[in-house]
Amino acid sequence: MDQLLRAITKDGMVKAAVVTTKELTERARNIQKSLPAATAALGRTLAAASMMGSALKEDGASLTLQIKGGGPLGTVLAVSDSQGCVWGYVQNPQVDLPLRPDGKLDVGRAVGGEGTLTVIRDLGMKEPYIGSVELLSGEIAEDLAAYFAESEQVPTACALGVLVDRDQSVKAAGGYLIQLLPGAGEDVIARVEGGVLAAGPVTALLEKDPSPEALLRTVLSDFEVDILETSPVEYRCYCSRDRVERALISMGVDELEDLLAEQGGCELGCQFCDKVYKFTAGELQALIDEMRAQKREDK
Repeated sequence: MDQLLRAITKDGMVKAAVVTTKELTERARNIQKSLPAATAALGRTLAAASMMGSALKEDGASLTLQIKGGGPLGTVLAVSDSQGCVWGYVQNPQVDLPLRPDGKLDVGRAVGGEGTLTVIRDLGMKEPYIGSVELLSGEIAEDLAAYFAESEQVPTACALGVLVDRDQSVKAAGGYLIQLLPGAGEDVIARVEGGVLAAGPVTALLEKDPSPEALLRTVLSDFEVDILETSPVEYRCYCSRDRVERALISMGVDELEDLLAEQGGCELGCQFCDKVYKFTAGELQALIDEMRAQKREDK
């Protein structure tokens, strides 16, 4: 089971979030039918969104992480609820790129480095909080660290990784966010940087031991750590028939009538999951009748 862990060092200088996301990334891969570079990009984005979303304590709050890098993948988007459960998509999941010279997936080129990383926090207020930064590399973790430094003035170390097996399934996935708290001095920064460098790639650590606590203690090996909470996370889409019906209504009477005339009924699939919602000719006609009646009332 995928898990998310939140912790703080005993000296109160560093906070951390760690998440393991192998199962939910594999679920996303199966929904999207994605090839390895797309799987890695989406998996990294889902892991990041999970850690950031779980920091929102308001019920019903959500966090959206959107990356538009100008690369062949197009938009990569992930949404998290306040429990760290996520859903998302990549615009062009069938993009296939050659490996980098070092044998790694070329996520940076697939995402592109000419664009923006945008974070939308919806806390149920009138307006969501939106922050955006220009991409540095398209590798996502580096871009996210830049977002925290620029938009929130929080020094952050971020690592995200997805290891894709030979059969294109997800072998390991997850990441961490380590953030300095007010008062952290140069010695704390040096110890965090030393731990991150010594730990090495996150996928290698997760392949060896998929426990989020093991990952945390490896990266923060120079600190005593208090674990604040550990919770399960999963791929969880909040689509519903009502939402799909509202999408149909938003098309307008004329378009719905054309749809009815051309196809009779219709089937609409959710872009985030594999659910398909079917509407018969009678149900479409009922929607059209309701919309017409509403128009007459509004006049």
